[in-house]
Amino acid sequence: MSVVVICGATATGKSDLGIELAKALDGEIINADSMQLYRGMDIGTAKLSMDYRQGIVHHLLDVLDVREDASVAWYQSAARELISEIEGRGKRAIIVGGTGLYIKAILDDLNFPDTDPEVRNSLNLLAEKIGGVAMFERLQKLDPAAALAIDAQNLRRVIRALEVIEITGKPFTASLPRERSTRYPQARQFGLVMDRTTLDERICARVDFMWEAGFVAEVESLLSLGILEGRTAQLALGYAQILKSLTGAIAQEEAREDTKRATRQYARRQETWFSRDERITWISPVQPRLEVILKGL
Repeated sequence: MSVVVICGATATGKSDLGIELAKALDGEIINADSMQLYRGMDIGTAKLSMDYRQGIVHHLLDVLDVREDASVAWYQSAARELISEIEGRGKRAIIVGGTGLYIKAILDDLNFPDTDPEVRNSLNLLAEKIGGVAMFERLQKLDPAAALAIDAQNLRRVIRALEVIEITGKPFTASLPRERSTRYPQARQFGLVMDRTTLDERICARVDFMWEAGFVAEVESLLSLGILEGRTAQLALGYAQILKSLTGAIAQEEAREDTKRATRQYARRQETWFSRDERITWISPVQPRLEVILKGL
């Protein structure tokens, strides 16, 4: 029984297709969206409600507190264990999400160098001095491929990549295998692709819907509970912008528009990252998506 992956940029319809496929294959879904791991971050991450999941079991949703930081190594172990459990029950494991590095960690044998407290501390101090944008620009120069895989606003992951580069003397992506996966040789990957104009419109509509659904109130609630202290939540798309507006640094409408802009940029990086994997079968909106996948298995 082969693992099935549905990937692609944000707002391309991965979650809906994942549910359709799970119904057709008697499958269970494993989340591969790094922000949907966190409890309480629902509206801003487009997390599916229990009703919307239509009885399909979803794994690795709401498994971490926002004060916690997920690592790729942790995710790899958790996801692979779930695949074994799902297949042990005679069901199909379906990976759905847009965090490319997480998906690659499941399928391929990545190496995770140990951390060095001194190097990590020096990089944290540098980040405090020059800021997250400058740190990301530093990563872009040292390892452009890694910069495609990491959200520019996720300072923790930017620092981790720079730490690996400094420790090993090699690009962070040197640990990413170029060969076909040996972990799940029968795995099939399907990517959802969409023309730039349509995708931009969908992103704008999604962000507007989030605001109308109470995104600001969600952030205010998390803030009142004192659980937006972690870097993960503070730097997440939309959450970071709303936090700025709540402090008066920017206007509410500016926060909404900046979220749209940042999400479009993130979608571009996702597209570039996934385009590098020749194992992915791409599906356009005009194709019968479910039929294409079922025929390809």
